Amino acid sequence: MTESATDLVDAALFDRDRLDPESPYQRSGPAWGAIISLSFGTFGLVTAEFLPASVLTPLAHDLGITGTAGQALTATAIVAAISAPTMAIVTKRLDRRVVIWAMTLLLILSNVLAEVAGSLPVLLAARVVLGISLGGFWSISAALAMRLVPSHLMPRAMSIILTGVSVASVCAAPIGAYVGDIWGWRASFKVAAIVSAVALLVQLVTIPPLPPIEVRRFRSPLDVAKNPTMKVAVLVVLLVASGHFASFAYIRDFLESVPPLDKKSIPLVFLASGTAGVFGNLAGAFLTKHSLKAVAALPPLLIAVAAVSLLTMGASALTSAIAVAVWGFAFGAVPVGLQTWMVLRAAPKQAESAGVLMVIAFQVAIAAGTTFGGLLVDHTGIASVFLYSAVATFLAVLTVFLLGPNRNS
Repeated sequence: MTESATDLVDAALFDRDRLDPESPYQRSGPAWGAIISLSFGTFGLVTAEFLPASVLTPLAHDLGITGTAGQALTATAIVAAISAPTMAIVTKRLDRRVVIWAMTLLLILSNVLAEVAGSLPVLLAARVVLGISLGGFWSISAALAMRLVPSHLMPRAMSIILTGVSVASVCAAPIGAYVGDIWGWRASFKVAAIVSAVALLVQLVTIPPLPPIEVRRFRSPLDVAKNPTMKVAVLVVLLVASGHFASFAYIRDFLESVPPLDKKSIPLVFLASGTAGVFGNLAGAFLTKHSLKAVAALPPLLIAVAAVSLLTMGASALTSAIAVAVWGFAFGAVPVGLQTWMVLRAAPKQAESAGVLMVIAFQVAIAAGTTFGGLLVDHTGIASVFLYSAVATFLAVLTVFLLGPNRNS
């Protein structure tokens, strides 16, 4: 099928979800090069965000820190939640491509600081810089996609951008661990800095001028949150993201102790999960063109099923491996559907403010989920964290079916 024919099919499928013709975000033709450059940016961000987890043991040993090493992950999520509305206001009069370039520069700086860190405060400073980059980048990425492609191509554009997330989920941990084992953990951050520099170069070449559209205040995300549809979407984000990240850090421990899997098999399970996430992302884009309610409900339902499977049949190595792969597939489909729902459907004329709100909700959910998950594991055992994931994601499914998107929301 030719590109023009594919576009016509997308237009027909997504016609009911078109933006208001008066929306300032409408665009007549796609800028796919710029969309791909944003995908490179998301790859660099997610790689940097989760890289410490793959080199945590040698990093902690080298810097002489113990339990506080985990603060490197939590600090990023907290700062990102604060950074999203702050950067939106600070940069409100800047060309949006300049903002993206600046956030990618901060990403490079974060990796360089982490590479040269000689103490925990310097490492945390690197993670704070990364949090600023994350919040600023994610808060405008969906709005930029709306300005770079016509509205009927928005699901495909978001799928391409979020492919960077899925690929990083597959590659970041094993490559980071491999590089760290051979050349030391600092080399992993050096490689991440180089990857981010390549992303910046592509962005400099491909992103067209994008003057600011919205005139925002600190209350702008709160104003958008008054939209009834947005309230429901935020609740779903909080439930799904907290349910996922509460268990995310403990899946390896579960696989080592319950089936149990040997050390050679566990990386293969995570590779299968990450690869499934790539296909989940593509499936999310496909479903979004047909039914936002389906793409918002089915992924958390699959996560709930996977969590229950681990709880009830986790002693089987095959069942556990399949459940983790299904979980990866499902979570890969989550971002494209939720971003399209919140930004394109719920607040198309306030896309950047909606993007800010989603980043805040997502990062708060990450911080809350990881914190609550740790408390559950410490006090009631590892099984309880998967029970919470199942309950939270199933509540998200019920919320979507009862209050979720329809043809007019």
